[in-house]
Amino acid sequence: MLTAIAIGAVFGFLDPGRAAAMKPLGDGFIKLVKMLIAPIVFTTVVVGISQMGAMKQVGRIGLRALIYFEITTVLALAIGVVIVDVMRPGSGIGFDPATADVSAVAAYTGAAQQSHGTVEFLLNIIPDTVAGAFARGDVLQVLVFAVLFGLALLKAGPAAAPLISLIGAVSDALFAIVGMIMRLAPIGAFGAMAFTVGRYGIGSLVSLGQLMAGVYLACLLFIFLVLGPLAMAAGFSIIKFLKYIGEEILIVLGTSSSESVLPRIMAKLEYLGCSKPVVGLVVPTGYSFNLDGTAIYMTMGLMFVAQASGVDLTLGQELGMLAVLLVTSKGAAAVTGSGFVTLAATLAAFPTVPVAGLTLLVGVDRFMSEARAITNLIGNAVATMVIARWDGALDLDRARAILDGEPPPVTEVEVTLVTISD
Repeated sequence: MLTAIAIGAVFGFLDPGRAAAMKPLGDGFIKLVKMLIAPIVFTTVVVGISQMGAMKQVGRIGLRALIYFEITTVLALAIGVVIVDVMRPGSGIGFDPATADVSAVAAYTGAAQQSHGTVEFLLNIIPDTVAGAFARGDVLQVLVFAVLFGLALLKAGPAAAPLISLIGAVSDALFAIVGMIMRLAPIGAFGAMAFTVGRYGIGSLVSLGQLMAGVYLACLLFIFLVLGPLAMAAGFSIIKFLKYIGEEILIVLGTSSSESVLPRIMAKLEYLGCSKPVVGLVVPTGYSFNLDGTAIYMTMGLMFVAQASGVDLTLGQELGMLAVLLVTSKGAAAVTGSGFVTLAATLAAFPTVPVAGLTLLVGVDRFMSEARAITNLIGNAVATMVIARWDGALDLDRARAILDGEPPPVTEVEVTLVTISD
């Protein structure tokens, strides 16, 4: 993966034209993974819920996840505000909205005007048809149907055992396919990185390098100052955990998409000792509601535009901006290019900051997407571990052994299987 990313970056620098043509390699790899996300979420959640002891566990896990998501999102937004206030990367740019070419961001501002409010977003979580949810690959809609289906099987009791066993076998087959696709990850990372450097060029990083440095710094601070203590409180080391999911981080670095590793991270969290119901509920929900990296980027992007335009926001306006971002980030979660869409929607609530200022971010947005996606991935993985520990659904001894590089403790199920085979 590292070699492929490096070769892609060098190729993009030396031959931008041909490198930009490598985009289908990255897009193709991501599409291969995305085609499996909806069925994997469905089978994982259904099997996990159907094996629960009581229906109230679903509500408890969901409530704890949402509380956790909101707290960490607020902290991510706050870190973004502090960093951008201290560094002030937009000061001195002297941006004039009247001279901006808004055609580059027209698609995003148009989507922001069409984006729905909170009520419409919540209603949209309910699919019109089950087949439509799977066809569109809408993770939240698939999750809603999977929860209902799993609860129905749980209520059916022993009569549903053959169907649960079949769905479990289908889940195993889907993860086997993921294993095959992941062999293509270096090719996908090469294509995506070559396209990014070839299309946008290294030169675009120079003028906005301070903003990029601020975003990466804010993401690192969030990981080690927020997620680190949370991981410690849950009983594991954030450093060892990052090493454990290192391959997934590299894939996201190359593809700029956290979705490219969603099935894989679910499997690794289960192997680490998190219960299947927690993994099945928290990870897919977090991919829409727990976007810590995106929250940091949106805060810094909005204030960067304000600084570049010569607009000084008061403390009250900054707090109001945080409140609006908490809402708009959820409403645009399922929209393509959600970072830009959410920025446009938030700027609409603050007319003193020109929407045309988004043109400043177009050239470097792709280069900052890696930081956003990696932070989102780490945030959701840590969230799953913390919530599993909170719910008493984490095998901490197993997790610590695996993170330390030792063989995991043999479970009662594994002992039974060995006894039967003997």
